[in-house]
Amino acid sequence: MAFEEYDNYEQSERVQKWLRENGLSIVAGIAIGLVGIFGWQQWRNHQARNESMASQLYKQAQIAQASGKQDIAAQFSEQLMTDYAKSPYAIFAASDRAKQQLQAKQLDKAEASLAWAESHAGDPALKSLTQLRIAQVELGRDNTAAALSTLDRIPANDYQGLVQELRGDVLVKLGRSDDARKAYQAALSALSEEAPQRGALKMKLDDLAVAGKQGA
Repeated sequence: MAFEEYDNYEQSERVQKWLRENGLSIVAGIAIGLVGIFGWQQWRNHQARNESMASQLYKQAQIAQASGKQDIAAQFSEQLMTDYAKSPYAIFAASDRAKQQLQAKQLDKAEASLAWAESHAGDPALKSLTQLRIAQVELGRDNTAAALSTLDRIPANDYQGLVQELRGDVLVKLGRSDDARKAYQAALSALSEEAPQRGALKMKLDDLAVAGKQGA
């Protein structure tokens, strides 16, 4: 029993000595850890508040747009792009603005809006979708080389049905019928059987076949 009591005493002394030598660093480590956790929570809360405010602004922009209040919608979109540039809602707003500019035949402005969206899109899928829209505008401006270059920037697994269809459209415009046919066939392969685009794609392939027979 005496030996056990001595061992307990010795262990206690060793623990006390270790705490005296290292206690400050332990307390500091705990404090730093708590500050880090608190800071992370504060950052997450800040991000959540920002996303909520950005969401509300985007809804207001959509309501104003639907009501025909173009100027007010533009103000909301501008505020989103200025104050919440990192939010997906700012990307949506820029894309919506580009759509309106396309309808007004303002292709230069539409391309600039989409270029802004591409440079600020943090989500890879959203960036790819923006690049697809940029390529559509470039094709509309007869800038086929730029359209192909933009399509090449889109990762292989993103929106391949749409990407290959648009690539086919560009190649048709360039007079490269064989390459266009391959692109349309790749688009068909990428799409599910229920995809609504399949009908339009088959018509494009049929048109190429007819044109090929006429040119033979």
